[in-house]
Amino acid sequence: MTDATPRKRLLIRTWGCQMNVYDSARMADVLAPLGYAPTEAVEEADMVILNTCHIREKATEKVFSDLGRLREAKRERGGEMVIAVAGCVAQAEGAEITARAPWVDIVLGPQSYHRLPEMVARASRAAGAVIETDFPAEDKFDHLPETTAPQGVTAFLTVQEGCDKFCSFCVVPYTRGSEYSRPAAAIVTEAERLVSLGARELTLLGQNVNAWHGEGPDGRAWTLGRLVRRLAEIPGLARIRYTTSHPRDMDDDLIAAHGDTPALMPFLHLPVQSGSDRILKAMNRGHTADDYRRLVDRLRAARPDLALSTDIIAGHPGESEADHAATLALIRDIGFAQAFSFKYSARPGTPAATMAGQVEEAVKDARLAEIQALLRDQQTAFNRSRAGMVADVLVTGPGRHPGQMAGRTPWLNPVHFDGPESLAGQVVPVKIVAGNPNSLSGVLAAPATPSARERPAA
Repeated sequence: MTDATPRKRLLIRTWGCQMNVYDSARMADVLAPLGYAPTEAVEEADMVILNTCHIREKATEKVFSDLGRLREAKRERGGEMVIAVAGCVAQAEGAEITARAPWVDIVLGPQSYHRLPEMVARASRAAGAVIETDFPAEDKFDHLPETTAPQGVTAFLTVQEGCDKFCSFCVVPYTRGSEYSRPAAAIVTEAERLVSLGARELTLLGQNVNAWHGEGPDGRAWTLGRLVRRLAEIPGLARIRYTTSHPRDMDDDLIAAHGDTPALMPFLHLPVQSGSDRILKAMNRGHTADDYRRLVDRLRAARPDLALSTDIIAGHPGESEADHAATLALIRDIGFAQAFSFKYSARPGTPAATMAGQVEEAVKDARLAEIQALLRDQQTAFNRSRAGMVADVLVTGPGRHPGQMAGRTPWLNPVHFDGPESLAGQVVPVKIVAGNPNSLSGVLAAPATPSARERPAA
């Protein structure tokens, strides 16, 4: 394509997890050779992609609501707009999308977006929608172009996809397929490229990221701990994180990596979902509440300053008041720095959707409110406990106010402090002066040591 070639405009709207954010960026990479450049304005978009999430309640209806508005935008452009629905709703509800929204041109699942250029060409000739929701035999990562867009200070990198756990409430195994681990060499190459484009922190992504067991250069399967140690050798890469983890996949090597790899940040998202053994069994989680407690003890022994985040579901089918009390007890025992909590919502096709003992909405609402109040108190307490510390902060860019910069601590707390914009991308020492419910305030301190662990204030 030459500079004289007319540019097309691409708008991607993304819902859901960090993996969808990564997928949206890669879709933009795939379409760039066709002349598509990003836009945020619907009225000037030649193509709109809705990259959807099917995890939460009413996800499908939210997609159709947006599609209704896009129908009008397409009409105003005389039909000259390609509309695509991607992601997990597309995978699960492809037939319904084409039946209810015949103005949609492309429906593609999360394993098929490497075929987008071909789909766009087919859509220009097709009488109906082009649908790609099968799980292709080829590895999509082998067909994706190299990322060329400048990166922010932080970047996502998918290393694992799919899930073999089949939790009773979850659609992921049906929308993302079985577990797949990318080869170590491909991950290292992409990581090096992201760092060369400006990333200082990488978050490794996977539905069950700690189940990663990709092929190493020696032909043998590596553990995630070994991959983390290899990535830590990349010059210029200051920080490594990973999400989302499953308690059953937290092996000895990964636990050890938390203690022996300074670049691996002391913050871990480790979903537990419930504190009741009876409900954990009904959820098919494969662990007990005490298994989770013992695992947390081992992690904290390896990395004493480790902060934890989790997921909690209130009102899974069959949950009693005693089960709810057990969840509250586990939350109190562990002490979480952050958490995501939701009331159970039935996802079509999952075992829990047809289980006996569906909990009334009012009861779920009350239990969720109690869970969230406790988690909110714990997050506030954790943030306040940072006050007085000097933390190494990765500066991500300007803050909301003139002269203010923003960054994140090793524990993923947002921090605001006064400083020059030249600090962006650097890891600087910041004395935390106040811990607020959702963020920290600080002031620049003396030059930092290479350690990213907390240090007491002078």
